[in-house]
Amino acid sequence: MRKTKPGIHIMGERPLVDELAALCSTHGLRVSVGLNPGEKAAEKRSSRSTRSTVPADTVIGVELTNLDFDRKRSNLEKLDRALKKTNSVILSSSVTVTASEQASWITRPDRLVGISALPSLLSRQLIEFAATPRTTKAALMRAQEFFIQLGKEVSVVQDRAGMVMPRILCMIINEAYFALQEDIASPKDVDVAMKLGTNYPQGPIEWGEKIGLRYVEATLRALTRDLAEDRYRVAPLLKQITASHV
Repeated sequence: MRKTKPGIHIMGERPLVDELAALCSTHGLRVSVGLNPGEKAAEKRSSRSTRSTVPADTVIGVELTNLDFDRKRSNLEKLDRALKKTNSVILSSSVTVTASEQASWITRPDRLVGISALPSLLSRQLIEFAATPRTTKAALMRAQEFFIQLGKEVSVVQDRAGMVMPRILCMIINEAYFALQEDIASPKDVDVAMKLGTNYPQGPIEWGEKIGLRYVEATLRALTRDLAEDRYRVAPLLKQITASHV
């Protein structure tokens, strides 16, 4: 008798939901998605299904909302109610709000693990995890096994807003916008300087556009809330561009 693959349900914002769902499908995993209200489903969904409810056999629930904390909390509460299996785990983007704060929203905080999820970063080789004081070793191990199955390397970091890679990257992008604001260089020259001078795969302006500037701003604001330090102040030009695209 063939063993049934564990169910994976991904909730949240596009393009993050699409990125992770496509990765799961590529590795032969059984996945369904639930997009936040107002998010349009991708035209090509491969083998995944779009559902308004969490399938009863879901073992791994993933929440990928970074911008709307009320919606994020609602999604996590929904996953918390729906995941009945004792070995279930909830993975949640913890870039703009810590995993510990999210754990306070649900009845089973022991199974929640924070992950570093911003658009385009899920496609990279390394995934960062953040455990809360309540996260069990078993939940952390299941989270690691899931991403290793997807061909990723994993690293456990402290549970702080921004985590590591998103924090550093968003600060570099922010500094690039300060440089643009002060007419130090053109966007093209800033990108060329960083690619040739530091061997970055993309320049900070290019990277910011790929991630989405609203996510960059949200990460910087989360760092300001968490650490109350002026070095995370959003560049006025970045703020202006983000506001104009809302």
